[in-house]
Amino acid sequence: MTAQVHIDIQVASNSKLLPEPSDFENWATAAVDSHQNEAEISIRIVDIEEGAELNFQWRQKEGPTNVLSFPSDLPEELNLPLLGDLVICAPVVEKEAEEQYKTLTSHWAHMTVHGTLHLLGYDHIQDDEADEMEALETSIMQTLGFDDPYQVREEN
Repeated sequence: MTAQVHIDIQVASNSKLLPEPSDFENWATAAVDSHQNEAEISIRIVDIEEGAELNFQWRQKEGPTNVLSFPSDLPEELNLPLLGDLVICAPVVEKEAEEQYKTLTSHWAHMTVHGTLHLLGYDHIQDDEADEMEALETSIMQTLGFDDPYQVREEN
């Protein structure tokens, strides 16, 4: 059975290369599918300035990053499907896709899957956690028809 995932997308970016809302929904659904039946996720697409501000505010790291995940912190007794928020920095995703010789669509998909898994409680701080998360991401991406996102690519 496929999970019911509702995505609220906020675009605060000047990028003209953004995926369709239905793409984000498909990618997040693939990540949520084996974990729960229903989920709500807000995705905010930002540019460099906002991405850097949020990365510093929440992680004390300079400059923007590709995706930030903010899991919901609701009391369990509310029993709401709200997973949380993702902030994806469009210029970083575009630059990384080019540097890593990936299609832009596959990198957007990977950042959405990666961020959604963070919302579901996965992390990659410890090596064993990283191995588990990367294996799951690879499986989800391949199910979606994309290559292994961690495969090293070389220029064609």
